[in-house]
Amino acid sequence: MLRFDEIGVLPEPGDNVAISSRRLETGTVIDFAGTPVTLPHTVLEGHRFVARPVATGEPLLSWNTPFARALRDLAIGDYVCTPTSLAAVSARGVEGLPAEPSAENEPLDPYELDESALNLGRQVTSVEQPGTFLGYPREQGPAGTRNHVVLMATSSRSSGFVTELARRFGDGFVVPVAHTEGGEEGTPNNLSFLLATLAGFALNPNVGAVLIVDTEGELVSGQAIKDFMAEHGYPEIRVPHAYFTRRAGFEADLTAAGRLVEPWLPIVAAQSRQEVPLADLWIGLQCGGSDAFSGVSANPLSGAVAREVIRHGGIAVLAETDELIGAEGYVLKNVRDLPTARRFLETVQSFKERVGWHGHTAEGNPSGGNVYRGLYNIVLKSVGAARKLDRDVRLDHVIDYAERMPGHGFVFMDSPGNDLESVAGQVASGCNLIFFTTGNGSITNFPFVPTLKFVTTTTRYDLLHAEMDVDAGRYLTGTPMDELTDETFALTVQVASGQPSAGERAGHSQVSIWRNWRQTAPRPGISITPDGRTTRPLTDLPPEDRDAPLPGTPLMLAASAGSLGDGVEAAPAPEAPASGAAQLASGGSAPPGAVRLLRVDERVVPEAVGLILPTSLCSGQIALRLAAQGEVERWAGDAVTRMVALPHTEGCGSSGGASEETFARTMLGYLLHPNTRMALLLEHGCEKTHNDYFRSRLVEAGADPSRFGWASIQADGGLDAVTGRVRDWFGSFTLDAPQEVQSTLGELTIALEARGPLTTETAEALALTGREIVGAGGSVVLSSRGALLNDERFRYAAFGSITPIGPTIAHGQRFTAKGWHVMRMPGTDWMETVTGFGAGGVQQVLAHVASGTLSAQRFVPVIEFSSDPETVAQYGDDLDAVASGNASEQAAVALETLAAVASRQQVPKAVASGNVGFQITRGLLGTSM
Repeated sequence: MLRFDEIGVLPEPGDNVAISSRRLETGTVIDFAGTPVTLPHTVLEGHRFVARPVATGEPLLSWNTPFARALRDLAIGDYVCTPTSLAAVSARGVEGLPAEPSAENEPLDPYELDESALNLGRQVTSVEQPGTFLGYPREQGPAGTRNHVVLMATSSRSSGFVTELARRFGDGFVVPVAHTEGGEEGTPNNLSFLLATLAGFALNPNVGAVLIVDTEGELVSGQAIKDFMAEHGYPEIRVPHAYFTRRAGFEADLTAAGRLVEPWLPIVAAQSRQEVPLADLWIGLQCGGSDAFSGVSANPLSGAVAREVIRHGGIAVLAETDELIGAEGYVLKNVRDLPTARRFLETVQSFKERVGWHGHTAEGNPSGGNVYRGLYNIVLKSVGAARKLDRDVRLDHVIDYAERMPGHGFVFMDSPGNDLESVAGQVASGCNLIFFTTGNGSITNFPFVPTLKFVTTTTRYDLLHAEMDVDAGRYLTGTPMDELTDETFALTVQVASGQPSAGERAGHSQVSIWRNWRQTAPRPGISITPDGRTTRPLTDLPPEDRDAPLPGTPLMLAASAGSLGDGVEAAPAPEAPASGAAQLASGGSAPPGAVRLLRVDERVVPEAVGLILPTSLCSGQIALRLAAQGEVERWAGDAVTRMVALPHTEGCGSSGGASEETFARTMLGYLLHPNTRMALLLEHGCEKTHNDYFRSRLVEAGADPSRFGWASIQADGGLDAVTGRVRDWFGSFTLDAPQEVQSTLGELTIALEARGPLTTETAEALALTGREIVGAGGSVVLSSRGALLNDERFRYAAFGSITPIGPTIAHGQRFTAKGWHVMRMPGTDWMETVTGFGAGGVQQVLAHVASGTLSAQRFVPVIEFSSDPETVAQYGDDLDAVASGNASEQAAVALETLAAVASRQQVPKAVASGNVGFQITRGLLGTSM
């Protein structure tokens, strides 16, 4: 028999349900104040069970806050589970669960502010003698806790450039800020947030020098940042800095940019730490991978240490707006004045409206990992997250995302629940240290701002001690909170003074800015109640809004029926264009040149890839490191031609529905891609789309999950342990090396793209190139938003008609019938476009470029050619081929280059130089949460 105090935690004395501090199997006997109770069901660690009888319809309380209501009379020891939490646990294969849920979520009624009863309290008393730390004094604001040279991309178009430039400096002192935003054509809805964030990054006190990099002709430029700063009264950048615009070849620009940075290195390195007041310590308060104990141990501890920072004159910044919905009363228990209270509630309401435009509510915030670890719904997550605001601390200010600090004290910043996006806003507001509380053991860190990790339980701390800084779980086993506060405050001062945090020692860093959202008003077919609680299914929306799969019928079948089945005939080729290129038309006398492909597992492909696929944004950078290590150490031997990782921003901290379906389809597209020979999924451990999620998705797709490797950063025990697991999996196979075979481009799926102006000859040449590939039995994919499909000259040369053409496949959808296909594209971002191509099975992309070049994609080779003399003169070093002459001559160059790359005789320039990326679209309805 176990005593209740050995296994149960009551967040507040008046609660009627307790949190289990360990897994309790069915039949476990617990002593409740002298009364033995046998548990009728399994209760997982962090899940709740009844501590005193609850009648049908009565509220279930944690922190004295109703989070659910009983669906039947509940006795002491009954397992508390909602439909969502029961489904999440059942999906993980847990046995001993009830057949039906015992509770339903408490409705998220709008919070009603009683202005007459508002407590306009005082801030905590300042210490008599404020302390100091060793920092880097700055002219433009507080002192820095670090001193980095930062290479900042203004948009996604320069992200590959700053990443490669920082890599070439190679010492961790020079760090890149690469992100996914601002790369589309037109004005993004998040433009003001993006400019404020970039301006704030440049002014952050941890920046000792900054190079701001843009690409010629883009909207989000260095000049746009300068104009934004002047318009909004930002101070000048007073550290060494420069603005650099890419105007030449990638290598030439790297050399030129490097010359700007090199003189700063000795200047920044020579700066020494000095004693500065603790008032210069500005803390960003974050949580990620939260569990049921976050609100009991780690969040209260971080709040208590933040209280001490404020008492010394510093600042603490709470964020993640949607993770305070349901906890408004707690946040406003002590507030500076009525306008501050009103602004906080207006911010919450604005966030609800924004996600409502996309058909979502705050209940979409808790990730699968949150629910599995005991946070059944947004109320439980919010009331626990709000504990980062200590009971004795007053809310002083409310600011917008990335807004500059209005004053000292405790600040709330509007931001999504997405951890990385929220951290970016805090850093832009001036935070020079991050407190990150975590239940599962999140390992994410920011490039130039140190992060202290507070883990909620000692068990999890012991598992991940190399990646964690503070064991807040000691509070659960008897260590007084005051003692933990004193220890952690001392550690905070040490890290601010230069002691590396666990995340810095691990070398992990990542940046994600609040991602663009498509909608600016409610969509037809979406119904949201005034309080944002419910939404109708999106079946009334047009298919392009839902990004639903399409039948996949090609515009024109491939000439070689092959695997299409008996009786399938190719559609007739259109009449050749008037340019005289009939000799290259489908069915003509000059088929595509022979290529040397690889026979791999009964298929013929241009390469055999060993893929490490992160299941969410938080495992992306670790996947990159593992793939690079696996390449060097040849974990898969001769079985693969290269190792690839595909970091992205999705899988957690973003809405579900149509966006999640597109994400899942994209991920499966790469797992099942014909070029993928070995694939391992790497989960962080607390995401919405974890390993078990993708196991079920693979089964739905008719694939065998046992073909794939599975690893978890958190569950496997941290970076060293997961590295060993991944290495062992790739090394556990004895596979023959791929064998070269003679073939043609007709074996392949090629995407055609054009960026910039097109001549008639080039438009026809691309059409002829596609006709040759399809005529030889291959497939060609176009983007529905691309320049080619919108060019009447191309449509006529390719299909014999200028009639507009709609999509045949959804974004990232794999097709079953070979031929010409059009992929539906919700936006114009280049990297999202090529990522969709790859998910659909595209093996190479041929892009004609004018007035600039493109970044390559990590998985799918991007071949760039141009017939534009000015582009050739300016960017010739980045081009894989130069075409001239009539359409047939240009098509011949395109086909020869495709064949050379497919035969592994030529590596695309962008790939060789390191100008690569990968990004998954959120479609029209995805939004950050």
